[in-house]
Amino acid sequence: MRIIAGSLRSRTLEAPPGLATRPTSDRLRETLFNVLAPRIEGAALLDLYAGSGAVGIEALSRGAASVAFVERAPAALSVLRANLARLGLSAGFRIHSSSVGVWLRRFKTGSGAGGTFDLVFLDPPWDAAAEYAVTLGLLGSAVAGLLAPGALVVAEHRRKQRLEDRYGALERTRLLEQGDAALSFYAASSIAAPE
Repeated sequence: MRIIAGSLRSRTLEAPPGLATRPTSDRLRETLFNVLAPRIEGAALLDLYAGSGAVGIEALSRGAASVAFVERAPAALSVLRANLARLGLSAGFRIHSSSVGVWLRRFKTGSGAGGTFDLVFLDPPWDAAAEYAVTLGLLGSAVAGLLAPGALVVAEHRRKQRLEDRYGALERTRLLEQGDAALSFYAASSIAAPE
């Protein structure tokens, strides 16, 4: 894996060993960031199921103001920290060692992130299909306060796996398919903080 563009362009990234973590391919990441390009500069990104950190690190390389990585697998956390250190990144990010569901529910109770996000990227293990519905459901309702006005939520999933067009206040605005993977884009423009 390599960083595609920005201040860290062409630098390589490591991935956790084994098949438990499936990093977003360079080609799909390039497609993703071609779409996100006008939104990246100065953005706050939430990278859920962060794995090696490839998406969040790419965002930092392209000028994102901050990235919050959420990952629970010890091997992935180790590789994520090593990637950040090897690239000389020491600021502009936070690592949350937690399952995504627990981390989001902590935000719901008021003890979470302490800010909002312009962009959210989620890429659960493909075999954990229920994670999509739970995470997108929380982002579209109970933890909608995490999302800044006009926020965009992007889910990477199997091409054959169809996600819903709507999760609470999140509505799919775009679907891009590439090889075995797909990216579903959800608009959060009408989301207000829960009462």
